[in-house]
Amino acid sequence: MNTKTRDVIIVGGGVIGLMTARALAKRGLTVTIVERSELGREASYAAGGILAPQAEADCADDFFKLACASRDLYPALADSLLEETGIDIELDQTGTLYLAFKDADEDELDKRFEWQAKAGLPLERLTRTQARELEPSINHEVRAALHFPRDIQVDNRRLLSALIASSKGEQVEVLTGLDVQSLQIQDGRVTGVATSTGLLISNRVIIAAGAWSSLLLNSKSSPSFTITPIRGQIVCLQCEPERVRHVLYSPRGYIVPRLDGRMLAGSTSESEGFNKQVTVGGVASILEHALEIAPDFVSLPIVDTWAGLRPQAQDHYPVLGPSEIEGLFFATGHFRNGILLAPITAELLADMVASNVISPLLNRFAPNRFDLVAAE
Repeated sequence: MNTKTRDVIIVGGGVIGLMTARALAKRGLTVTIVERSELGREASYAAGGILAPQAEADCADDFFKLACASRDLYPALADSLLEETGIDIELDQTGTLYLAFKDADEDELDKRFEWQAKAGLPLERLTRTQARELEPSINHEVRAALHFPRDIQVDNRRLLSALIASSKGEQVEVLTGLDVQSLQIQDGRVTGVATSTGLLISNRVIIAAGAWSSLLLNSKSSPSFTITPIRGQIVCLQCEPERVRHVLYSPRGYIVPRLDGRMLAGSTSESEGFNKQVTVGGVASILEHALEIAPDFVSLPIVDTWAGLRPQAQDHYPVLGPSEIEGLFFATGHFRNGILLAPITAELLADMVASNVISPLLNRFAPNRFDLVAAE
């Protein structure tokens, strides 16, 4: 049995766990990350790296505010990680083009432009000609587009490499290939976690295990929510670098250009349990939507395909904050927005755990919101 006491244990070594560990270490706490497989090899590794809250938002609700605040932390984060680790996370700030091809698309585009323009958010409405001048690969049947200059992208795998390198300091201990079997709870507070090799002791535990989070919980931890895995498949194409510069987005799919010429086309959203297989149907659907955006891509080679499991709560919003069990915190349920929300999640959770400061930004996402709904 391991009798060493940690300041904080984080269960889960994806982008949320890694970034939160980094934020806690910067506040002077010692952190142990416990990961069931390899660091950053689940949903975080499979993501597209899109940081585009404006392109997807229908209103300026609490989630939108949280997402924009997180997106806007990325430029400073990129600089900091480069200085710390020497790894460039390839934060591309060219922007996102949201494209309309159908009547319903144009209606959605008009509504999005109207409320965001009134709110003073940066965006621009483009004609078909203007859109194709920016990106000649776009389908000539495009009707209109919105340009979101602050909706950007990051190479999520380089981001993970940088966070893993950053976690190798004295403040952070990493334990991989280790199953957490249960939480240890005594007299209404957490005391540690039981693992496949023994007990890890801490009076502060953060559950950041993504799609596997619900498997760690039991009646003693009194969860009022469940986290469900939602499969997302991606197809990777290859062309010459900078053939496309913007993220190209439609209501049905997206294309994310990488600096080395890779093009990520995605994505599906499927309830298939913990099945991460890539399927013919998934690939066919992704390619259909990608070719609607850019028909010329029909001749590009497919160089890779993969799938990841997104963690989804009942209301599709993240679960962030303290539980009813003293010392037990949640940072899970980020669904399609783990990469986007990682910086703000890390900062707000670290403030909460280290200093007992709970930001108003987290009120909407508190774990007890499900209790309140059940009681109505």
